[in-house]
Amino acid sequence: MDIAAICLVVTAVLAYINHRFIGLPSTIGVMSIALALSCAFVGLDHLGFSELRHQVEPWLKSVDFSEVLMQGMLSLLLFAGALHVDLSELKAHRWQVITLAVFGTMFSAALIGIGLWWLLPFLHIYLPFPYCLIFGVLISPTDPIAVMAIIKNAGAPKGLATVIAGESMFNDGIAVVLFVLVAGILATGQQPSLQSGALLLLQEAGGGIVYGIALGYASYWLLKSIDSYQEEILITLAAVVGGYALANQLHVSGPLAMVVAGLIIGNQGRVFAMSEVTRQRLDMFWELIDAILNSVLFVLLGMEVLLINFALAIFLPALAVIALTLLARLLTVAAPLTFFRRWFDLPRKSWLVLTWGGLRGGISVALALSLPAGDYRNVVLSLTYAVVVFSILVQGLSMGALVQRAIAR
Repeated sequence: MDIAAICLVVTAVLAYINHRFIGLPSTIGVMSIALALSCAFVGLDHLGFSELRHQVEPWLKSVDFSEVLMQGMLSLLLFAGALHVDLSELKAHRWQVITLAVFGTMFSAALIGIGLWWLLPFLHIYLPFPYCLIFGVLISPTDPIAVMAIIKNAGAPKGLATVIAGESMFNDGIAVVLFVLVAGILATGQQPSLQSGALLLLQEAGGGIVYGIALGYASYWLLKSIDSYQEEILITLAAVVGGYALANQLHVSGPLAMVVAGLIIGNQGRVFAMSEVTRQRLDMFWELIDAILNSVLFVLLGMEVLLINFALAIFLPALAVIALTLLARLLTVAAPLTFFRRWFDLPRKSWLVLTWGGLRGGISVALALSLPAGDYRNVVLSLTYAVVVFSILVQGLSMGALVQRAIAR
């Protein structure tokens, strides 16, 4: 409870400072301030004033970022985001979303992993190939939390925004399965067979989708049978928290289940199972949950830099890896949009928005933090953090202007 209280107080103070004096988009603003504070603590530490850093670090170490995000915040944030996605629009662009979320994630992971393995020796850093590949896997999925928090303010056309949001929501399941496979290679040294990998993908991703459909329609039936917004909001909250916990016990993808359940409740449930009063109160509740948790998450992202052992030697490799991830994103997005231009049915310069809008966020950091401790983990974590910070601060802040220049004209 003390940790949660500190997180909320710090987030509230930083959110106020951003809103009152800086005026950046909420999530980017609080992360920027938190990151600036972290850098200030590090600078003061090097100057001999280490008291502040020593007071903050124990609190940060008590927060298991990977556990908090993957087993706590993620389910609520994904459900809240999916509630407001137009299912008819998503169905109209389903093949575009599937192409980018499934094949795009796989190819991107391979390109980044192989590229990193080839690139790092030139920069005098050694990283075994399995670690290069696992970096490719954890950095390839676009983060739905970062993407959906920023894209809704960028002014993208509805179809393009649906593809970006849909890809970011569904590529998590693919990335987590690939991460488990490669992490298994690191742990055992044995390469899994194609059959076992396909079965794991079917169990996690396919099982998560089927489970999400069952959870969504069960919740829909309960919502339709009553008309009381207090109980109906409680039902949706229980479906998310309890449903995600059960998904973990069933060994199916909880993130995919939350997305599917959110789509069902947000579309069919909203139209056929809720009164106007319930719709308004439900939207207000989940928008508030989304805003609060997003702010807390981005504050933690900004403060986590204090716990990462950055070395000066990693600076140049970090710049190279940022360029590598953007190149891989460009290739995996531009290729299908070029070859299947008519089939994708998106504005002419959509490849540019999709490339630059492939934001990485907390999920990549959480997966990197879950790796076994050691020098190789430190390298992967440092590179991951560099890509995430660049993605959110540089790409995120320029998304609106890019959309206006590339699409609106």
